[in-house]
Amino acid sequence: GPLIGGSGEIWICACELIFVVGIGFFSLCFLMTSLGGQFSAKRLGDSPFTIRTEVMGGVESRGVLRKISDMLEVILKRMDSLSKLDNTTSSDTRRLDELSSAINRFQPAGLVERIQAIAQNVSNMAVRVEQILQNSIAAGKVRDGSSGQCEVPRDPRYPDCPGKVDWMRARWTSDPCYAFYGVDGSDCSFLIYLSEVEWFCPPLAWRNHTKGQINIYRPTTSPSSLPLSQAAFRTDLSSLLDQVGTGKESLSFMKRRMRRLAPQWGTAAQRLHAKLRQRWREQKKILVHVGFLTEESGDVFSPKVLKGGPLGEMVQWADILTALHVLGHNLKISMSVKELQGFLGVPPGRGSCPLTGPLPFDLIYTDYHGMQQMKQHMGLSLKRHKLVCHIRVIDTFGTEPAYNHEEYATLHGYRSNWGYWNLNTRQYMTMFPHTPDNSFMGFVSEELNDTEKRSIMLNKVNSMAVVYGKEASMWKQGKEGFLQTLHRYMEVHGTVYYETQRPPEVPAFVKNHGLLPQHELQTLLRRAKLFIGFGFPYEGPAPLEAIANGCIYLQPKFRPPHSSLNHEFFRGKPTSREVSSQHPYAEQYIGRPHVMTVDYNNSQEFDSAIREIMRTKVEPYLPYEYTCEGMLERVHAYIQHQDFCSPEAPFPPANSSTKTQWPSGPGPQFVLLPNSSALGWAPNASAPPSWPPLSSLRLLASQDGQSCVEACQRAHLVCEPALFRFVNNKEALRGLAVQCEVVEAEVNHVFPAFSVLRRECGLQKDPLLYSCAGLSPKYRRLCPCRDSRRGQVALCRDCL
Repeated sequence: GPLIGGSGEIWICACELIFVVGIGFFSLCFLMTSLGGQFSAKRLGDSPFTIRTEVMGGVESRGVLRKISDMLEVILKRMDSLSKLDNTTSSDTRRLDELSSAINRFQPAGLVERIQAIAQNVSNMAVRVEQILQNSIAAGKVRDGSSGQCEVPRDPRYPDCPGKVDWMRARWTSDPCYAFYGVDGSDCSFLIYLSEVEWFCPPLAWRNHTKGQINIYRPTTSPSSLPLSQAAFRTDLSSLLDQVGTGKESLSFMKRRMRRLAPQWGTAAQRLHAKLRQRWREQKKILVHVGFLTEESGDVFSPKVLKGGPLGEMVQWADILTALHVLGHNLKISMSVKELQGFLGVPPGRGSCPLTGPLPFDLIYTDYHGMQQMKQHMGLSLKRHKLVCHIRVIDTFGTEPAYNHEEYATLHGYRSNWGYWNLNTRQYMTMFPHTPDNSFMGFVSEELNDTEKRSIMLNKVNSMAVVYGKEASMWKQGKEGFLQTLHRYMEVHGTVYYETQRPPEVPAFVKNHGLLPQHELQTLLRRAKLFIGFGFPYEGPAPLEAIANGCIYLQPKFRPPHSSLNHEFFRGKPTSREVSSQHPYAEQYIGRPHVMTVDYNNSQEFDSAIREIMRTKVEPYLPYEYTCEGMLERVHAYIQHQDFCSPEAPFPPANSSTKTQWPSGPGPQFVLLPNSSALGWAPNASAPPSWPPLSSLRLLASQDGQSCVEACQRAHLVCEPALFRFVNNKEALRGLAVQCEVVEAEVNHVFPAFSVLRRECGLQKDPLLYSCAGLSPKYRRLCPCRDSRRGQVALCRDCL
């Protein structure tokens, strides 16, 4: 039945199960059922603990559970605050002790007969705490020399104050966090909150501003004023393994991976330490919130770990956690919204109130699920404070600037299910380096020593193929033709999950081993000559593992390329990227002889590829950027050099002369590089410091309709979005000998760009829209390309 009766009474249905979870104290949650048994208790008319909902089913019940849990948290925290007030009477103190004792007597049990008393206690406690609070605040106001009535100030410096007070009068019970900060429904409490917790009203003269005022986190460039600590490499993973926790198969999988690769991480740490020559590294305070594994996000991954489900995300998160730990940073790991709130110091409720105190972390690594959870539970802090600049979003398929910019995406048709966070797009971190607008995080594959490589090459079975597809659904429709062709030349093996019976989708000639543990799968790959993909899943870690174990990887060519415009899988993702094959990284960055990409619909081309594979001998190969050392090197560089919280040093705006603010010496800013059509930054030209450094800049003009991603790749370079601000000016256009009759600054994700036909030039007005991916058939782009380290596309030669 309804929790709020028509007579203003609280009704709580009897429940069959009670779960009591201890998080610093007991927090009671009710799982509503239909056993009947109604209880009532009178409530205060404006109590923040009122639950205004009806319990009709599972979804609604979970909402009520959250409301009751929030209510109890507020009760306990306010009881703690009240017990510290020196104006609390002895009778109030005695009643507080009784309330605390009542809560502590709640024990986890399945005793239905105790539900009535517990439910009654919950509603009674709300009323009694409210009464004590009202008395205490009233006494405090008299002592402070204030009256019970506070006049709302009309101060031109705080124009929003009257409107905010009106809003509080109507809505202060909408979120328990207001009560947590002492709001009780009076105008005085509204003004205290709006002047000391938020910032809409002027400080109250009768308040003591030197003692007891709430310390609110204001935007600063550093989350902590404590002295900087030095990071030291770690090789022992035991404390990390303890932090990861237990209770889910996904966590067990991640911990097994960490243990298996621990020796390689230790060796990599020693190599990077020697490479950095004992350079001082700042130890960062880092929170890692794995949103997709939280119960609040649904966690569809954990139940499928042992049933052939996707493991790529867990592989990457395990490696991210290990890299951060090995680099020596101070790490906290959150696998639930409760843990996230606890680590961040978020007040209980629904995110309407800001954080108190400084942000306790330098960096927060999460995913899109985690971003949604932070928005829900600390929304005001995300909006008003510079918290988003500390966030790094692990994003498998990438987010392009046109989708990231909320207003632009909405106006120009780029709104998607995931983007629109208005971050610097380098804060998104991808699994492969397919989106230069983002930062490439990656993962690692196991690296073999020379002895292991020789053993693998000696024991390869030339006529053995392993199919990339753990789920039976991947074998449906259209696979029979090329599998029959493959079977004419090779023995075909599969690793398809099944419980009791062989999956009917798998042809009878396939030797199916079932789902294999990692070490057994590696043994199979070390014997096989070929690892063949079906076209799905896209861009997973398995092909790199197969190539590292000496297999040739054969994959289908997509004609036309798959994208959000023509393929359901990519629809709704915040990218227009066109995927030319199942694994574009393997195709573009590794290529033949280790990778062959062919049209599976062309039987002659497919047959020819199989025969070529059987003739070809390859050694196990792993790109440096996917080794433990390569990932440590990359993550170290990001942590030490990427800073999205400090404002960038000023550079001449798009519509002004470059010489008005920065002296560039006697010559131009850009000079033609030897043996190249690209321009470089002139050695005698001045500019603010940047990372990557300007020594890596190579300025190019794309062709009509070509993106900077493609233009830079064709010159064997990488588009670097951090350098757009140095080429978004007339000097860059002059350096490229562009003839402009009109130069305008606009909000357009294709700019800076120019039209040769119309002799029009456009500069970028909004830095959030600097885009390597942007393209238009009407324009040629100004592209800030850069060089890269050997085997490490994410870093320029001078970036480390």
